[in-house]
Amino acid sequence: MKNFKKRQEKKPSGRKRTIRQTWQYHLLMLPGILVVFTYTIIPFFGNVMAFQDFQPILGFFRSRWVGLANFKRILYMPDAARIFRNSLQIAVGKLLLSMVLSIFFAVLLNEIQLTKFKKAIQTICFLPHFLSWVILATIFRNLLDVNGIVNQMLMSIGMVKEPIMFLGSNDLFQGVLILTDVWKGFGYGAIIFLAALMGISPELYEAADIDGAGRLDKIWHITLPGIRTTVVLVATLNIANVLNAGFDQVYNLYSPIVYRSGDIIDTYVYRMSFLSAQYSLATSIGLMKSVISFVLIVTAHALANKFANYRIF
Repeated sequence: MKNFKKRQEKKPSGRKRTIRQTWQYHLLMLPGILVVFTYTIIPFFGNVMAFQDFQPILGFFRSRWVGLANFKRILYMPDAARIFRNSLQIAVGKLLLSMVLSIFFAVLLNEIQLTKFKKAIQTICFLPHFLSWVILATIFRNLLDVNGIVNQMLMSIGMVKEPIMFLGSNDLFQGVLILTDVWKGFGYGAIIFLAALMGISPELYEAADIDGAGRLDKIWHITLPGIRTTVVLVATLNIANVLNAGFDQVYNLYSPIVYRSGDIIDTYVYRMSFLSAQYSLATSIGLMKSVISFVLIVTAHALANKFANYRIF
């Protein structure tokens, strides 16, 4: 009995016991933690440049401190309103259209009964997500060129008399960005909605069949309400990216002729940093963007909690 009590006293408990039992899993997480720390946590301290007149030759510790002067300068910049407006318009257009098409695509796939056909469609629509914008931009430039296939088809069927400059028109460029990005990502974005649809009880559809409900009735009254929580969650998380209009896509597709409609925060910061060497100003713009995104996601989270029980469908 005494030996048993001694073993009980020596046996670790609580958090120590958990760590001793799961140290292998913590070890597996270590490379990921190091990557996040190296490329996310350490660069975060570089935001101090937003409050300095940063000079690379002087470094962080000897550069002159200017406080909020860089942020005041942003307010007087003639391009500030334009780049924030472009970023907002492009990002909101992408988020809304992508969510609608992702939900629509997930619902359609859920209605397909042929397994092989369903998997083939999934693979075809998921594939573009894994292609780099460097590759896709080259393809779209060739397709949408003045002498490209799209213009030739439109002219051959008589829809237009002259070639359209899709990538050189400030009136069309934002639409091209939104449509091409949605085409690339809507299939992959449907994955989370497909997972949510799998959680809907088949008994609900069987009960609806007994009541004589049609396919559209079941979609409207069972399928869409069943993924309502997931839709709200995804929409809330996407609010954080409302100012991320897609640097890779824009950088590979735009040109100086469409700066008025296609220049976004990220591309502007890139040019200010690496072409104009105005590191402090570029950092202050990026920091302001992050603060605005943080405020938006906190607000969206609060509104989502407030209207969580509000029925749309």
